[in-house]
Amino acid sequence: MSALDLLSGDAQVFLEKTWASRTHLHRADPDDLVGVFSLADADQLLTSSGLRTPALRLAKDGKVLPDGMFTRRGASIAGQPLTGLVDVRRVLQLFDEGASIVFQGLDRYWPPVTRLIADLELELGHPCQANAYLTPPGSQGFAVHSDTHDVFVFQTAGSKQWEIHGEDGPEEVLLEPGLSMYLPTGTPHAARAQQSVSLHVTIGINQLTWRRLTRRAVESVLTATPDEHLPAGYLDDPAPLASGLADRLSALAEQLRALDPTSTVEAEIRTFLTSRPARLTGGLADVIALRADLTDETVLRRRSGHPCVLLDRVGRDGADKLEVVLGDRTLTMPAWLRPALDRIRSLPTVRPADLDLDAQSRIVLCTRLVREGLLEITNPQPR
Repeated sequence: MSALDLLSGDAQVFLEKTWASRTHLHRADPDDLVGVFSLADADQLLTSSGLRTPALRLAKDGKVLPDGMFTRRGASIAGQPLTGLVDVRRVLQLFDEGASIVFQGLDRYWPPVTRLIADLELELGHPCQANAYLTPPGSQGFAVHSDTHDVFVFQTAGSKQWEIHGEDGPEEVLLEPGLSMYLPTGTPHAARAQQSVSLHVTIGINQLTWRRLTRRAVESVLTATPDEHLPAGYLDDPAPLASGLADRLSALAEQLRALDPTSTVEAEIRTFLTSRPARLTGGLADVIALRADLTDETVLRRRSGHPCVLLDRVGRDGADKLEVVLGDRTLTMPAWLRPALDRIRSLPTVRPADLDLDAQSRIVLCTRLVREGLLEITNPQPR
Protein backbone atom coordinates (compact mmCIF):
# COMPACT_ATOMS: atom_id res chain seq x y z
CA MET A 1 0.00 0.00 0.00
CA SER A 2 1.35 3.42 -0.93
CA ALA A 3 1.66 6.21 1.64
CA LEU A 4 -1.04 8.23 -0.10
CA ASP A 5 -3.38 5.23 -0.24
CA LEU A 6 -2.89 4.71 3.49
CA LEU A 7 -3.78 8.32 4.29
CA SER A 8 -6.47 8.99 1.70
CA GLY A 9 -7.95 5.59 0.79
CA ASP A 10 -7.53 5.93 -2.98
CA ALA A 11 -4.56 7.94 -4.18
CA GLN A 12 -5.88 8.47 -7.70
CA VAL A 13 -9.34 9.61 -6.60
CA PHE A 14 -7.80 11.85 -3.93
CA LEU A 15 -5.49 13.55 -6.40
CA GLU A 16 -8.23 14.03 -8.99
CA LYS A 17 -11.13 15.02 -6.73
CA THR A 18 -9.95 16.57 -3.47
CA TRP A 19 -6.31 17.60 -3.72
CA ALA A 20 -5.95 21.12 -2.30
CA SER A 21 -9.68 21.75 -2.60
CA ARG A 22 -11.64 20.40 0.37
CA THR A 23 -11.51 18.45 3.62
CA HIS A 24 -11.26 14.70 3.18
CA LEU A 25 -11.73 11.86 5.71
CA HIS A 26 -10.53 8.27 5.39
CA ARG A 27 -10.75 5.27 7.71
CA ALA A 28 -7.87 2.79 7.54
CA ASP A 29 -6.79 -0.23 9.55
CA PRO A 30 -5.91 1.31 12.96
CA ASP A 31 -2.85 -0.90 13.28
CA ASP A 32 -1.35 0.55 10.09
CA LEU A 33 -1.48 4.09 11.45
CA VAL A 34 -0.81 3.35 15.12
CA GLY A 35 2.35 1.53 14.05
CA VAL A 36 3.75 4.75 12.65
CA PHE A 37 4.00 6.44 16.07
CA SER A 38 2.26 4.88 19.05
CA LEU A 39 1.84 6.06 22.64
CA ALA A 40 4.60 3.63 23.65
CA ASP A 41 6.83 5.15 20.95
CA ALA A 42 6.17 8.63 22.30
CA ASP A 43 7.04 7.44 25.82
CA GLN A 44 10.31 5.91 24.61
CA LEU A 45 11.27 8.94 22.58
CA LEU A 46 10.51 11.35 25.41
CA THR A 47 12.09 9.46 28.28
CA SER A 48 14.94 7.47 26.74
CA SER A 49 16.42 9.32 23.76
CA GLY A 50 17.98 12.51 25.08
CA LEU A 51 15.72 14.81 23.05
CA ARG A 52 16.75 18.44 22.65
CA THR A 53 14.87 21.52 21.56
CA PRO A 54 13.65 22.42 18.98
CA ALA A 55 12.76 18.74 18.40
CA LEU A 56 10.35 19.11 21.32
CA ARG A 57 8.18 21.98 22.50
CA LEU A 58 5.27 22.40 24.90
CA ALA A 59 2.03 24.35 24.53
CA LYS A 60 -0.78 25.11 26.93
CA ASP A 61 -4.00 27.10 26.60
CA GLY A 62 -3.06 28.30 23.13
CA LYS A 63 0.46 29.46 24.03
CA VAL A 64 3.88 27.92 23.40
CA LEU A 65 5.79 27.58 26.68
CA PRO A 66 9.34 29.01 26.93
CA ASP A 67 12.09 26.42 26.50
CA GLY A 68 13.56 27.40 29.83
CA MET A 69 10.57 25.85 31.61
CA PHE A 70 11.51 22.30 30.54
CA THR A 71 15.22 22.19 29.59
CA ARG A 72 18.30 21.43 31.65
CA ARG A 73 21.44 23.43 32.20
CA GLY A 74 24.92 22.10 32.82
CA ALA A 75 24.59 18.95 30.68
CA SER A 76 27.63 17.91 28.63
CA ILE A 77 29.14 15.09 26.59
CA ALA A 78 32.92 14.51 26.71
CA GLY A 79 33.27 17.92 28.33
CA GLN A 80 31.36 19.70 25.57
CA PRO A 81 28.23 21.58 26.70
CA LEU A 82 24.80 20.48 25.49
CA THR A 83 22.14 23.10 24.99
CA GLY A 84 18.40 22.58 24.89
CA LEU A 85 18.48 19.16 26.57
CA VAL A 86 14.98 18.23 27.68
CA ASP A 87 14.36 17.83 31.41
CA VAL A 88 12.10 14.78 31.24
CA ARG A 89 10.86 15.05 34.81
CA ARG A 90 9.82 18.65 34.24
CA VAL A 91 8.11 17.80 30.95
CA LEU A 92 6.09 15.05 32.61
CA GLN A 93 5.06 17.44 35.37
CA LEU A 94 3.91 20.09 32.86
CA PHE A 95 2.07 17.43 30.85
CA ASP A 96 0.28 16.32 34.03
CA GLU A 97 -0.71 19.97 34.54
CA GLY A 98 -2.34 20.17 31.11
CA ALA A 99 0.45 21.04 28.66
CA SER A 100 0.60 19.38 25.25
CA ILE A 101 3.90 17.86 24.12
CA VAL A 102 4.85 18.50 20.49
CA PHE A 103 7.44 16.29 18.80
CA GLN A 104 8.68 18.51 15.96
CA GLY A 105 10.32 17.31 12.75
CA LEU A 106 9.49 13.73 13.70
CA ASP A 107 10.38 12.59 10.17
CA ARG A 108 14.03 13.39 10.88
CA TYR A 109 14.52 10.98 13.78
CA TRP A 110 11.73 8.37 14.02
CA PRO A 111 12.23 5.68 11.31
CA PRO A 112 8.57 4.68 10.65
CA VAL A 113 7.66 8.35 10.16
CA THR A 114 10.79 8.90 8.06
CA ARG A 115 9.72 6.08 5.71
CA LEU A 116 6.15 7.37 5.48
CA ILE A 117 7.30 10.90 4.66
CA ALA A 118 9.88 9.71 2.13
CA ASP A 119 7.27 7.64 0.27
CA LEU A 120 4.70 10.45 0.41
CA GLU A 121 7.16 12.99 -0.99
CA LEU A 122 7.90 10.76 -3.98
CA GLU A 123 4.19 10.26 -4.66
CA LEU A 124 3.25 13.93 -4.34
CA GLY A 125 6.40 15.69 -5.52
CA HIS A 126 6.02 18.18 -2.66
CA PRO A 127 8.22 18.58 0.46
CA CYS A 128 6.61 17.09 3.57
CA GLN A 129 7.37 17.09 7.30
CA ALA A 130 5.72 15.58 10.37
CA ASN A 131 4.95 16.63 13.95
CA ALA A 132 3.19 14.63 16.67
CA TYR A 133 0.98 16.10 19.42
CA LEU A 134 0.55 14.39 22.80
CA THR A 135 -2.31 16.04 24.71
CA PRO A 136 -3.63 15.35 28.25
CA PRO A 137 -7.32 14.44 28.68
CA GLY A 138 -9.66 17.38 28.12
CA SER A 139 -6.85 19.74 27.13
CA GLN A 140 -6.36 21.92 24.06
CA GLY A 141 -2.87 22.91 22.99
CA PHE A 142 -3.69 25.60 20.42
CA ALA A 143 -6.62 27.94 19.79
CA VAL A 144 -8.40 28.13 16.42
CA HIS A 145 -5.76 28.76 13.76
CA SER A 146 -4.95 27.98 10.13
CA ASP A 147 -1.79 26.65 8.52
CA THR A 148 0.07 27.99 5.50
CA HIS A 149 0.34 24.48 4.08
CA ASP A 150 -1.89 21.46 3.47
CA VAL A 151 -1.98 18.81 6.21
CA PHE A 152 -2.85 15.19 6.80
CA VAL A 153 -3.80 14.36 10.39
CA PHE A 154 -4.20 10.88 11.86
CA GLN A 155 -4.90 9.70 15.39
CA THR A 156 -2.80 6.94 16.99
CA ALA A 157 -4.06 6.99 20.62
CA GLY A 158 -7.17 8.26 22.38
CA SER A 159 -9.54 10.60 20.58
CA LYS A 160 -9.64 14.28 19.73
CA GLN A 161 -12.57 16.50 18.83
CA TRP A 162 -11.70 18.76 15.89
CA GLU A 163 -13.52 21.98 15.09
CA ILE A 164 -13.20 22.64 11.36
CA HIS A 165 -14.32 26.00 9.92
CA GLY A 166 -15.48 25.91 6.31
CA GLU A 167 -17.65 27.91 3.95
CA ASP A 168 -20.79 26.39 5.48
CA GLY A 169 -19.76 27.15 9.04
CA PRO A 170 -17.99 25.08 11.73
CA GLU A 171 -18.05 21.28 11.60
CA GLU A 172 -16.97 18.84 14.29
CA VAL A 173 -14.95 15.72 13.55
CA LEU A 174 -13.98 13.13 16.17
CA LEU A 175 -10.64 11.58 15.27
CA GLU A 176 -9.94 8.10 16.63
CA PRO A 177 -7.18 5.60 15.80
CA GLY A 178 -7.53 4.55 12.18
CA LEU A 179 -9.18 7.77 10.99
CA SER A 180 -7.16 10.26 8.95
CA MET A 181 -8.15 13.73 7.80
CA TYR A 182 -6.88 16.06 5.06
CA LEU A 183 -7.13 19.84 5.50
CA PRO A 184 -6.30 22.23 2.64
CA THR A 185 -4.14 25.29 3.22
CA GLY A 186 -5.81 28.01 5.26
CA THR A 187 -8.54 25.84 6.85
CA PRO A 188 -9.23 27.26 10.35
CA HIS A 189 -9.24 24.51 12.97
CA ALA A 190 -8.73 23.66 16.63
CA ALA A 191 -8.74 20.35 18.52
CA ARG A 192 -9.38 19.17 22.07
CA ALA A 193 -8.52 15.81 23.65
CA GLN A 194 -11.44 13.84 25.06
CA GLN A 195 -11.57 11.60 28.15
CA SER A 196 -8.18 9.97 27.59
CA VAL A 197 -4.69 10.99 26.53
CA SER A 198 -4.60 11.87 22.83
CA LEU A 199 -1.77 11.36 20.36
CA HIS A 200 -2.00 12.41 16.74
CA VAL A 201 0.46 12.94 13.90
CA THR A 202 0.23 15.91 11.55
CA ILE A 203 1.92 15.77 8.14
CA GLY A 204 2.53 19.17 6.60
CA ILE A 205 2.72 19.41 2.81
CA ASN A 206 4.72 22.46 1.79
CA GLN A 207 3.20 22.55 -1.65
CA LEU A 208 5.05 23.68 -4.75
CA THR A 209 2.91 25.81 -7.05
CA TRP A 210 2.47 26.72 -10.71
CA ARG A 211 3.36 30.32 -9.82
CA ARG A 212 6.70 29.20 -8.41
CA LEU A 213 7.50 27.03 -11.43
CA THR A 214 6.47 29.80 -13.86
CA ARG A 215 8.57 32.31 -11.95
CA ARG A 216 11.57 29.99 -12.20
CA ALA A 217 11.11 29.81 -15.99
CA VAL A 218 10.67 33.58 -16.40
CA GLU A 219 13.57 34.47 -14.12
CA SER A 220 15.96 32.45 -16.28
CA VAL A 221 15.18 34.93 -19.07
CA LEU A 222 14.98 38.07 -16.92
CA THR A 223 18.52 37.58 -15.62
CA ALA A 224 19.75 38.09 -19.20
CA THR A 225 18.02 41.50 -19.44
CA PRO A 226 20.56 44.33 -18.91
CA ASP A 227 19.96 46.08 -15.59
CA GLU A 228 20.41 49.58 -17.06
CA HIS A 229 19.20 52.86 -15.57
CA LEU A 230 15.94 54.31 -16.80
CA PRO A 231 16.55 57.38 -18.99
CA ALA A 232 16.53 60.76 -17.31
CA GLY A 233 13.60 63.04 -18.10
CA TYR A 234 10.89 60.37 -18.31
CA LEU A 235 8.79 62.21 -15.71
CA ASP A 236 8.26 65.06 -18.18
CA ASP A 237 8.01 62.84 -21.26
CA PRO A 238 7.06 59.21 -20.46
CA ALA A 239 6.65 58.25 -24.14
CA PRO A 240 10.30 57.14 -24.70
CA LEU A 241 10.11 55.08 -21.50
CA ALA A 242 6.91 53.37 -22.65
CA SER A 243 8.44 52.69 -26.05
CA GLY A 244 11.60 51.24 -24.54
CA LEU A 245 9.56 49.03 -22.23
CA ALA A 246 7.46 47.82 -25.16
CA ASP A 247 10.63 46.81 -27.04
CA ARG A 248 11.98 44.92 -24.06
CA LEU A 249 8.69 43.17 -23.37
CA SER A 250 8.51 42.13 -27.01
CA ALA A 251 12.03 40.71 -26.83
CA LEU A 252 11.16 38.99 -23.56
CA ALA A 253 8.07 37.42 -25.13
CA GLU A 254 10.17 36.01 -27.96
CA GLN A 255 12.68 34.59 -25.51
CA LEU A 256 9.91 33.03 -23.42
CA ARG A 257 8.42 31.38 -26.51
CA ALA A 258 11.84 29.89 -27.21
CA LEU A 259 12.18 28.41 -23.74
CA ASP A 260 12.27 24.64 -23.45
CA PRO A 261 9.71 23.66 -20.78
CA THR A 262 11.35 20.27 -20.42
CA SER A 263 14.62 21.83 -19.27
CA THR A 264 12.82 23.97 -16.70
CA VAL A 265 10.90 20.96 -15.38
CA GLU A 266 14.08 18.88 -15.17
CA ALA A 267 15.75 21.67 -13.20
CA GLU A 268 12.74 21.75 -10.85
CA ILE A 269 12.95 17.97 -10.34
CA ARG A 270 16.67 18.15 -9.64
CA THR A 271 16.24 21.04 -7.19
CA PHE A 272 13.48 19.23 -5.29
CA LEU A 273 15.15 15.84 -5.08
CA THR A 274 18.64 17.07 -4.21
CA SER A 275 17.22 19.20 -1.39
CA ARG A 276 15.75 16.21 0.43
CA PRO A 277 17.73 14.71 3.35
CA ALA A 278 19.56 11.43 2.88
CA ARG A 279 17.42 8.53 4.11
CA LEU A 280 19.76 5.60 4.60
CA THR A 281 18.22 3.37 7.26
CA GLY A 282 20.24 0.15 7.25
CA GLY A 283 23.10 1.78 5.38
CA LEU A 284 25.71 0.70 7.93
CA ALA A 285 24.75 -2.96 7.51
CA ASP A 286 25.03 -2.53 3.72
CA VAL A 287 28.50 -0.98 3.95
CA ILE A 288 29.63 -3.83 6.18
CA ALA A 289 28.10 -6.41 3.85
CA LEU A 290 29.89 -4.90 0.85
CA ARG A 291 33.19 -5.90 2.40
CA ALA A 292 32.27 -9.28 0.98
CA ASP A 293 31.83 -8.84 -2.78
CA LEU A 294 28.33 -8.99 -4.23
CA THR A 295 27.60 -12.01 -6.37
CA ASP A 296 25.19 -12.51 -9.24
CA GLU A 297 22.74 -14.10 -6.79
CA THR A 298 22.77 -11.36 -4.14
CA VAL A 299 19.17 -10.20 -3.70
CA LEU A 300 18.80 -6.42 -3.67
CA ARG A 301 15.79 -4.17 -3.23
CA ARG A 302 15.01 -0.52 -3.83
CA ARG A 303 15.35 1.43 -0.60
CA SER A 304 11.93 2.66 0.52
CA GLY A 305 11.27 6.29 -0.32
CA HIS A 306 14.54 6.67 -2.22
CA PRO A 307 14.16 8.51 -5.56
CA CYS A 308 15.77 7.51 -8.83
CA VAL A 309 15.10 9.90 -11.72
CA LEU A 310 16.88 9.42 -15.06
CA LEU A 311 17.57 12.50 -17.19
CA ASP A 312 19.11 12.24 -20.67
CA ARG A 313 22.22 14.33 -21.20
CA VAL A 314 25.00 14.84 -23.75
CA GLY A 315 28.52 14.89 -22.37
CA ARG A 316 31.27 17.32 -23.33
CA ASP A 317 32.67 14.65 -25.62
CA GLY A 318 29.32 14.45 -27.43
CA ALA A 319 28.50 11.03 -25.98
CA ASP A 320 25.02 10.29 -24.63
CA LYS A 321 24.90 10.30 -20.84
CA LEU A 322 22.41 9.70 -18.05
CA GLU A 323 22.03 12.01 -15.09
CA VAL A 324 20.84 9.79 -12.25
CA VAL A 325 19.23 11.86 -9.48
CA LEU A 326 19.28 9.95 -6.17
CA GLY A 327 17.85 12.37 -3.66
CA ASP A 328 20.75 14.19 -2.05
CA ARG A 329 23.18 13.37 -4.86
CA THR A 330 23.45 13.10 -8.64
CA LEU A 331 25.47 10.56 -10.64
CA THR A 332 26.51 10.67 -14.29
CA MET A 333 26.50 7.34 -16.10
CA PRO A 334 26.77 6.08 -19.71
CA ALA A 335 23.43 6.14 -21.54
CA TRP A 336 23.68 2.41 -22.37
CA LEU A 337 22.96 1.67 -18.72
CA ARG A 338 19.38 3.00 -19.00
CA PRO A 339 17.73 -0.42 -19.65
CA ALA A 340 19.44 -1.87 -16.57
CA LEU A 341 18.48 1.13 -14.43
CA ASP A 342 14.89 1.00 -15.70
CA ARG A 343 14.74 -2.65 -14.68
CA ILE A 344 16.15 -1.88 -11.24
CA ARG A 345 13.54 0.87 -10.79
CA SER A 346 10.63 -1.36 -11.84
CA LEU A 347 11.29 -4.52 -9.82
CA PRO A 348 10.60 -4.96 -6.07
CA THR A 349 13.80 -7.03 -5.81
CA VAL A 350 16.60 -7.63 -8.27
CA ARG A 351 19.76 -9.71 -8.55
CA PRO A 352 22.76 -8.60 -10.61
CA ALA A 353 22.11 -11.69 -12.75
CA ASP A 354 18.71 -10.21 -13.72
CA LEU A 355 20.37 -7.33 -15.58
CA ASP A 356 21.22 -7.58 -19.26
CA LEU A 357 24.84 -6.56 -18.77
CA ASP A 358 28.14 -8.38 -18.81
CA ALA A 359 29.19 -9.99 -15.52
CA GLN A 360 31.63 -7.27 -14.47
CA SER A 361 29.39 -4.33 -15.43
CA ARG A 362 26.35 -5.57 -13.55
CA ILE A 363 28.32 -6.23 -10.36
CA VAL A 364 30.01 -2.82 -10.56
CA LEU A 365 26.66 -1.08 -11.17
CA CYS A 366 24.86 -2.83 -8.31
CA THR A 367 27.75 -2.26 -5.91
CA ARG A 368 27.74 1.44 -6.78
CA LEU A 369 23.98 1.74 -6.25
CA VAL A 370 24.23 0.04 -2.86
CA ARG A 371 27.00 2.44 -1.84
CA GLU A 372 24.93 5.41 -3.05
CA GLY A 373 21.88 4.24 -1.06
CA LEU A 374 19.42 3.42 -3.87
CA LEU A 375 19.62 -0.33 -3.31
CA GLU A 376 19.88 -2.27 -0.07
CA ILE A 377 20.95 -5.83 0.52
CA THR A 378 18.17 -8.09 1.79
CA ASN A 379 19.10 -9.54 5.18
CA PRO A 380 22.76 -8.48 5.10
CA GLN A 381 24.91 -10.43 7.54
CA PRO A 382 27.46 -8.35 9.49
CA ARG A 383 30.99 -9.65 9.25
